[in-house]
Amino acid sequence: MAQILAPSPQWQMRVTKNLMDVSPLTSKMWSSLVLKQSKKGAIKTSSKFKVYALQSENGTVNRVEQLLNLDVTPYTDKIIAEYIWIGGSGTDVRSKSKTISKPVEHPSELPKWNYDGSSTGQAPGEDSEVILYPQAIFKDPFRGGNNILVICDTYTPAGEPIPTNKRYRAAQIFSNPKVIAEVPWFGIEQEYTLLQTNVKWPLGWPAGGYPGPQGPYYCGAGADKIFGRDISDAHYKACLYAGINISGTNGEVMPGQWEFQVGPSVGIEAGDHIWCARYLLERITEQAGVVLTLDPKPIEGDWNGAGCHTNYSTKSMREDGGYEKIKKAILSLSLRHKDHISAYGEGNERRLTGKHETADINTFSWGVANRGCSIRVGRDTEKNGKGYLEDRRPASNMDPYVVTSLLAETTILWEPTLEAEALAAQKIALKV
Repeated sequence: MAQILAPSPQWQMRVTKNLMDVSPLTSKMWSSLVLKQSKKGAIKTSSKFKVYALQSENGTVNRVEQLLNLDVTPYTDKIIAEYIWIGGSGTDVRSKSKTISKPVEHPSELPKWNYDGSSTGQAPGEDSEVILYPQAIFKDPFRGGNNILVICDTYTPAGEPIPTNKRYRAAQIFSNPKVIAEVPWFGIEQEYTLLQTNVKWPLGWPAGGYPGPQGPYYCGAGADKIFGRDISDAHYKACLYAGINISGTNGEVMPGQWEFQVGPSVGIEAGDHIWCARYLLERITEQAGVVLTLDPKPIEGDWNGAGCHTNYSTKSMREDGGYEKIKKAILSLSLRHKDHISAYGEGNERRLTGKHETADINTFSWGVANRGCSIRVGRDTEKNGKGYLEDRRPASNMDPYVVTSLLAETTILWEPTLEAEALAAQKIALKV
């Protein structure tokens, strides 16, 4: 993300009203994503997605497509709410659908729900019920109309957050008066890799083989350089329709790898928006017949890994004299380096090697315009004496609730001793 601008006035706990009249993403909009054609002749329909279990010759596919695109708004006030939550691995997204009697604008209008936690690795079979608490609402780009996506967190029937519910702790930190006063902004750069379905090898790569070396692929154009642009573009539009604060996309250094940016977002909103954006990406790749992976180093060797760089600032950092606040935050981050690394994603040691635009996982570093450091400060921030910092350590599979709240906790709430600060400043050559 080149820079952090002012966030949108909407903090996504309410559906954006000006999105209510936007047309849903119909089958026509997905048609260019298809990777396989039917060998028995093309079906004359607005969609090229095939329902392979049905016979296309008798028109069944057309009828199913018509039902999928059916607008039920003129016939009922009821809507479909897709309840979304994080599964037992901490990186998988799960969802199921619920009929709601009328359109809603705020998650408090939605009922709690439950699911079988023993089937997601989140509860034992003899006491398997996990309760879903609605927390944020987004427009549903797949169903359109007044239908919604609902980001939920997870609790026991007694009301205790289950271990994989990282949102609960993040919400506590972001509701602290000191944190609220600093209005923390986050801009998150989510990298991901697209894989071929059967061979689990990057999209566009020869099966079992390798493309040419890195160099021509980053932000490139052309059939021999870019693989999966339609998926990236479809995801971009789906996010905009949903009300996600997506700010850009680009092809990445390794072919078959992409990035989208979300933010600037305030506080807990950053995690809600990233998780909803990930859900949309899973659904789109599902329809396209492509596998999505957030593995931080999907291909070993001389290939870039996948990160989730997190741009961060507080009110004090954005005001005149903020550069000194940024340097003080860097000092605190250096003192808690191990705590952050342990919370920044699984398999990150395969990515943070000191190569391919990363810092070594065991060594904290910072620099201006240096992408080989743990923390990067932009040239404009240095020049203007205020701005933001970029934490380049988080892996692509990080939990945004954990990363954003930990940054706020370390730089706003945590207070190191003066002696520790002095030693850290000397160690990382930082004058404060």
